[in-house]
Amino acid sequence: MLGGIYTQQKCPLCGQGMRDNDRNGVICPSHPEQRATKLIVRFGRKIYLRFTNYEEASRALTGLRFKVDEGTYDERDYRKSNPLGFRTLAEQYCEIKAKSDLKPDTLNHIRQHLNLASETFGFTNIKSIGYGEIEDFILGIENVSSKTRYNIKSNLHAFFKWLVKRRVLRPDQMPEFPEISFELGWRKTIDVSTQDAILEEVRKLTLENPRIYIAIKWLATYINVRPIELLGITEEDIDLGAGLVIVRKHKTAKAIKKPKFIPLIPEDVELIKSLPKGFPKLPFFRRDKGGGGRHQNACFGRHILYRHWKQACQNLGIEGVDLYGGTRHSTATSLRKVLTREGVKELSGHETNKAFERYFQVDLDDLREGYAKTRERKKSSILEMKKG
Repeated sequence: MLGGIYTQQKCPLCGQGMRDNDRNGVICPSHPEQRATKLIVRFGRKIYLRFTNYEEASRALTGLRFKVDEGTYDERDYRKSNPLGFRTLAEQYCEIKAKSDLKPDTLNHIRQHLNLASETFGFTNIKSIGYGEIEDFILGIENVSSKTRYNIKSNLHAFFKWLVKRRVLRPDQMPEFPEISFELGWRKTIDVSTQDAILEEVRKLTLENPRIYIAIKWLATYINVRPIELLGITEEDIDLGAGLVIVRKHKTAKAIKKPKFIPLIPEDVELIKSLPKGFPKLPFFRRDKGGGGRHQNACFGRHILYRHWKQACQNLGIEGVDLYGGTRHSTATSLRKVLTREGVKELSGHETNKAFERYFQVDLDDLREGYAKTRERKKSSILEMKKG
């Protein structure tokens, strides 16, 4: 039969090797009262399991043989290196993701979420983690928003899908995942005149480097581009002849495998022409001077636009309006007065309704006007009934 129970101990009386009697112990052939206390279950070429009790060793060996008979034996379950441990595989997954072209923030979130799961699951065999264990882990995370909980579930689900692709798990071993609902927060928006006032204040604050003003103005104009995407534009990505900006690195670039195109309005073409042109590979949104740990011509830092927006708001006494809310969100909200819902959605570049709902906010004044019209219709109906 496959496998057996062995020992490296010798009989203390005669020095002979000890053997399994297939009944109740590993003993010396000449002195059956001498029994081994350090036992090894050897199964195949790679499995060595250590025991100090014969009954436990015998049960383990019987279990291994049973798994072979039923076709479920997987030697990885018993290797000392624990190749199927959750933490082992999670670390491998993160190493592979680090070699891809993921944005640093995305990669950091993946690592944080899987490290959090590793604290719960440790080196638990990945095949023993099912719906219940996953649900308990996700719902047991404290002091996080529903959106963060949803993101953790999404990264964990992507990890398990990767395990199936790597043939670590069979498709039928892929666990189900709990449904996690969340509500996106609403951002404070502003009207067009307030937005124009803030933009003008930003322009005054950035006379030494008008590229800061241009970047914020574009966020308020071209609502299908995000700040981090905008800052990735180089000089060669701007085609003034065609009046286009090519955004090569964007949120969905990997999925759709094509760049975004921003058709510039004439006034923005003139703004670009007023600036000195740099080498093709230089960031378009760059520093004119060195300092603060950055050299001249370095790409803007990720917070520079936000800082100038907040300073402009502070100068004007405007509170509670962040960069996203005051530019992209506010513009999308105001556009509903001149465009259809689908038209605004197309301009914003949103593919899902849930995310788009945050941009297409209903203005309270519009609701008030609508309610007033409803009352007017009711009054007209009552007058007509009286006349009749």
